[in-house]
Amino acid sequence: MAILEKEFADKDVVVLVGGSGMFVDALCIGLDNIPTDPKMKRQIQRELDENGLPPLLDELSKKDPKYFDQVDKQNAARVMRAVEVIRITGKTYSELRQGTKKERPFQVHRFVLDHPREILYKRINLRVEQMMQAGLEQEARSVEHLRHLTSMNTVGYKELFAYFDGETDKQSAIDQIKQNSRRYAKRQLTWLRRHPESHWVKFTDSDSVISKILSIFEESRSSQ
Repeated sequence: MAILEKEFADKDVVVLVGGSGMFVDALCIGLDNIPTDPKMKRQIQRELDENGLPPLLDELSKKDPKYFDQVDKQNAARVMRAVEVIRITGKTYSELRQGTKKERPFQVHRFVLDHPREILYKRINLRVEQMMQAGLEQEARSVEHLRHLTSMNTVGYKELFAYFDGETDKQSAIDQIKQNSRRYAKRQLTWLRRHPESHWVKFTDSDSVISKILSIFEESRSSQ
């Protein structure tokens, strides 16, 4: 918000590109003020390390079935966060997630590049190959000593860590990165569809997409 305030001092428009869905929503809409407890967070992380995700999922299903039905059950971070909140507040995570929109000193226009699924998946597969050629394996080895951190449990690293541990071969790890990247893209699209005001722009070529976005943007501004 501080950066945007500075940018808007001499600009009419600021473009935000990429970022996780949660980050974009936090910036554009705001987040609920839900408490956290570092000690409880560490306790739940230990439980995850020792027993895996199923016991935490079971606890969540019993204490907050509403959120359990919504959450990505393969996303350990979100499951852990919900359990943390339930334990420290005695309330359900669903109850505390009000989704109240915060006041923002700017208007938001959302644009989503829309690829046909087969083309999107082809591009994802190609990108993984390019990442490997650019040194992803060496990068993963350089941070292997930090693999205990939550930030290391991400697509690209975790599959290669399994390869380093001898749990799979290199090609299988690469194929797994591709598959998990495609799954992640699918979840991203689901997240983006939560905002019906978004403009979905069919991807053709860069110049055409930019022209289309500018025309929609100007039309949206003139109608407000």
